[in-house]
Amino acid sequence: MRRKTMIILLLALVVAGISVASTPIGGDGLIYLQSARTLPAGHLQFFGGTRFFGKIAGGNQAYTLWNVQGVTALSWGVNKNMEFTLAPIVYQDTNNDRGNALDGQANVPDDLLLNMKIGSFGGLESPWMFGGQASVRIPTAESHNIIFEPYSAGSLSFGLSGLLTYFSNTTFTDEGWSFHANLGYWNHNDVGEELAPGPDAPTPNAMSDEILFGAGIRYPAGNFDFSAEINGRAFITRPPESAYSSEFVSYLTGGVYYKPYRWLTFQMGVDIRLLSGEDLTEYSWGLKKPADFPNYPFWRGMLGVKINLLPTSYFKASEKSSLERKAADRQRMLERLMQGDANADEADNELTRIRTERAKVEAELERLRKMLEQEKKKKKSE
Repeated sequence: MRRKTMIILLLALVVAGISVASTPIGGDGLIYLQSARTLPAGHLQFFGGTRFFGKIAGGNQAYTLWNVQGVTALSWGVNKNMEFTLAPIVYQDTNNDRGNALDGQANVPDDLLLNMKIGSFGGLESPWMFGGQASVRIPTAESHNIIFEPYSAGSLSFGLSGLLTYFSNTTFTDEGWSFHANLGYWNHNDVGEELAPGPDAPTPNAMSDEILFGAGIRYPAGNFDFSAEINGRAFITRPPESAYSSEFVSYLTGGVYYKPYRWLTFQMGVDIRLLSGEDLTEYSWGLKKPADFPNYPFWRGMLGVKINLLPTSYFKASEKSSLERKAADRQRMLERLMQGDANADEADNELTRIRTERAKVEAELERLRKMLEQEKKKKKSE
């Protein structure tokens, strides 16, 4: 049964793509994909990262073409089912003369992303977890419609996505492989927006919108995790020919995560372009692009770091003390449940909850016992 489930999930990974395939941000999940699990209540996480692409371009006079993006994010666990993320794009290369930094070649800052995730829903003993996310992109950048980047028009845009996660280890979720899938919709709200500098350049006469979809797997190996996801996006209503990046595109993204401490994670990712549609951009309105070069890069690199800022116990507690605290908290909860007066309608639910929590407590205590035995053996050998 387990092998059959793994084969089904791998097949789903092959045929699917990713949520937004644009900007890596914080929270729980992969490089781009969001997990259906939210941050615990009161937890605050910082993310800082950069995505980059470079190539020698040009004809008789070669030059180095760069496209670099820098982003930060703060993710806050509001309660057990809600998470909020504030993610400003602090730097974005524009490769034109219309930015506000580096002689017009960059936006500092670029746009601001806001995400509200509702998640961590699922049965008590189920490995499946469900959620959803609402996102808004606020146009704080100097210029938009940037080559090599997903389409943006300089308007307030918004999206909704559904989130699905499968944990192979339901007791210690981060110690087993996990599968994540996102399916979303994005509306650019771009009617009448100026996309190109030419006076005759067409503007959108209908709101451009996209389907965003994706799937990926994360596999733990000690202090390292590894992930693979397929990234894609497809327009329902395309912007006019004065827009860059209005074609279908998909990327394969590989990720490596190094976790030297409970509160710190370094991550690295590489995007490899799989498929992209025919270039639909018209370049007669002042838009610039190297000859015979697609709107979407062949590859992209990503570096990032996640730091758990709150609670401060992340910095003080070892894994052993964390397990001790969790086991004690669950034991107290079990005692409260067993002493409570559940009515007839709630009896079955309470009994199932008690059984599930008891199994988790026993698993955590067994793990703690093994850790203590290893510490004793280590001291004796010394």
